[in-house]
Amino acid sequence: MGLQDVIRFILPKEEHFYDFLEKQAKCAHEGAKALAKFTDNGHTADQARAAVQEYEHEGDAIVHEMEEALARTFVTPIDREDLQRLSSELDTVLDLTNGAIRACAMLGVDEPTEPMRKLVRFIVQCTERIEHTMPKLRKHEYTEIVASARELRKLEKEADQVYRDAISNLFKNEDVDAKRLIREKTVLEDLENAVDQCDSIADILANLAVKNG
Repeated sequence: MGLQDVIRFILPKEEHFYDFLEKQAKCAHEGAKALAKFTDNGHTADQARAAVQEYEHEGDAIVHEMEEALARTFVTPIDREDLQRLSSELDTVLDLTNGAIRACAMLGVDEPTEPMRKLVRFIVQCTERIEHTMPKLRKHEYTEIVASARELRKLEKEADQVYRDAISNLFKNEDVDAKRLIREKTVLEDLENAVDQCDSIADILANLAVKNG
């Protein structure tokens, strides 16, 4: 047992760091649902972008709170490097979600394609799983965390197949002009990156479960 582990065992822990992570997870899921309004609820890309951007700003504020709290706290419930990394990865999910809808607005995607709709649903599912899983850290429910990480990896693989099929079909379609190809490829890549980021969070959660379990 290292010195930090001994100190953490003896002194009271700053449990509010879990609050930050849980708020970030909720914010990421709300951002994903705001994105889904473009694909499922008839919102324009600009309307969805404005909504997602509000959650991105909210998420940024939580990150800053986390960073300030880490700077003035000696004892944390889990290693500060793990807290910082998990917070950063959660923030990136929201950034990528915002980037996807910003690309739709900027490139003039007025009507999402079916693969885009599917990938957005995967983002919603993944962030919902992350939001559901994050409170388990403070409860030390590591078996459940590992199970959630597996589910996230499964969703990422399914989303990756949707992405690959969509890109393949896009390039094989001789009726697709260059502008449309670039536009749809860009948005599909942004959406896939957001799902991939959720897979990265799955890795961190699984590692935390092994490390602290």
